[in-house]
Amino acid sequence: QVQLVESGGGLVQAGGSLRLSCAGSGRTFSTYNVGWFRQEPGKEREFVAAMYWRGSSIYSTDYADSVKGRFTISRDNAKNTVYLQMNSLYPEDTAVYYCAAVLGTRSHYFTDWAYWGQGTQVTVSS
Repeated sequence: QVQLVESGGGLVQAGGSLRLSCAGSGRTFSTYNVGWFRQEPGKEREFVAAMYWRGSSIYSTDYADSVKGRFTISRDNAKNTVYLQMNSLYPEDTAVYYCAAVLGTRSHYFTDWAYWGQGTQVTVSS
């Protein structure tokens, strides 16, 4: 029903910036809540940011405490694309980043999200 493809990952030095993109497909994609998660090897997938949608308006945005003030989630429905602007990156931000979508649900837990991209690697060097 919904397909997601991430891009924009790469290698950046600590303190640098990176913008991730998530291209969505599906006629009803604009009605879905969208989010970003990240995962390090051997660890559980971790919530990063989400944008919760209701009707044609943003219901709320939410960020993990570790990224507040540094990361910004945005959405361009005309392009069916979700972005994660990441500034002031730390080595601890190194992970595979996934975009996700779910209809109606607001959650920080990856198990509650229905659709996933395949991930894009972000590596922050010190």
